[in-house]
Amino acid sequence: MTSGFLSALGGRIAERWLAALALPGLLFLSVLTTAMVLGHEHWSDLERLRSWLDTMAESPASRSAGTVVLVAAGVLAGAAVAGAAAQSLGTGVELLWCAEPYGPVLRYLADRRSRRWRAADATFRTALVAAGRARIEGADDADRLADIAERRYADRDRIGATAPRHPFGTGDRLAAPAQRLWRAHRLDLAAAWPHLWLLASDGTRAELQAARVRLTASACLCAWGAGYLVLALWWWPAALAGVVAVAAGVRRGRAAAEAFAELTEALADLHVRDLATALGIEHEGVDDRVLGEHLTRLLRKETRPA
Repeated sequence: MTSGFLSALGGRIAERWLAALALPGLLFLSVLTTAMVLGHEHWSDLERLRSWLDTMAESPASRSAGTVVLVAAGVLAGAAVAGAAAQSLGTGVELLWCAEPYGPVLRYLADRRSRRWRAADATFRTALVAAGRARIEGADDADRLADIAERRYADRDRIGATAPRHPFGTGDRLAAPAQRLWRAHRLDLAAAWPHLWLLASDGTRAELQAARVRLTASACLCAWGAGYLVLALWWWPAALAGVVAVAAGVRRGRAAAEAFAELTEALADLHVRDLATALGIEHEGVDDRVLGEHLTRLLRKETRPA
């Protein structure tokens, strides 16, 4: 039984390693080799690439089993190193998405997003007032003005649901649940989260973990895209793959952050009173804000349960 379990575990680890590191790394090494052989001058010369491969295959060293094994091991090791580098860079991308506006560059980006949001908000409010006035007066273009107001709202919402505070929209979206829970319930999500996590069902945890994994994978995809953009210095078609990968990573990252934030807020909304029960706090007939303040003080170790 033990050997069967270890075999199954080893198979899963190998499968994950192959999917996460080896395959993307092998593809990257293939593009790197193509870039080195062809370059900008012969970027589409497939015959040149085929000739280079034939030359390598016909070399005396290629007939040695030991050399073939060493080359294969080197290629796999290179793929793993490239994959590990992409994952490390992906972690940096993820931290950048969620970064606070520290430093001149990040402050500039945060201020720029804030100015864009405020301008879009002013445009939306102007359109909303015009649509409301036309509706009250029974004007013929009331429906058209209402559609314009809806489009202006969508334009503002694409920047952020509220006034931006972070350099990137992903950071604002991930910070939104804590801000809303504090405003609505005076609950410190950072202090309450470990306890809420323990109260959550296995299905809820799985959904949250899946959303978190998708966010990490999206950041890693952006990292791979950055690598292909670097290869474009030697072979410009790699830029196409890089742009597509970065754009897809950013888009997927926004969707994953949205899902993770919504699940986080839903978990807190559903289990805040369960948390009070688990901590021995009486909450029948207690206002949400009063209960939230009590939980926050307790979880910050500022008071003790009654």
